[in-house]
Amino acid sequence: MSDRVGVYPGSFNPPTVAHLALSEAARSQRGLDRVVWSISRVALAKEEVVHPHLEHRLEVLEQVAGDVEWLEVRLTDAQLLVDVSRGFDLLIMGADKWAQINELRWYRDPAERDAAIAALPDIAVAPRPPHLLPSWAALDVDDHHSTVSSSLARGGAVELMLPAARAFADRTGAWVDRGRYEAWAARRL
Repeated sequence: MSDRVGVYPGSFNPPTVAHLALSEAARSQRGLDRVVWSISRVALAKEEVVHPHLEHRLEVLEQVAGDVEWLEVRLTDAQLLVDVSRGFDLLIMGADKWAQINELRWYRDPAERDAAIAALPDIAVAPRPPHLLPSWAALDVDDHHSTVSSSLARGGAVELMLPAARAFADRTGAWVDRGRYEAWAARRL
């Protein structure tokens, strides 16, 4: 019997306690053996994300995965969820992402959107107010995780970062002090 593997695409900028909680919820509630955090070289609709550098974000993600037996990290050139999730048993996302992939602005017409969504594997969607989520795909996650975001962590709520991200931020300034991070990164080149 082969492993059941779920994929959770994101920029993980920085990885938060909610990223890990959603991954664990999907693993336990959907019978997954492994979860892969997939990070695109250039994330769709986040093309401007260059801080911290991709290589540094990957280092932090690998540290996180090194401490979690069932978690892996993969870099991909794919941007569309239908491409990122190809070959996986489950696609994990927040209700905000579910709302986004249903928006017509990403497609030529409704038929293209419907075909792309139909091509997805099974999905697991975490609550993210005010966005609606399909009840048939809903993950049961503690309510406090629905308000956690990487944006809040970058904005100073460092307690939302996973320990590896927090340690990297403390050491380099990543996510909390752009000037200090850029100086640190320049010294590494």
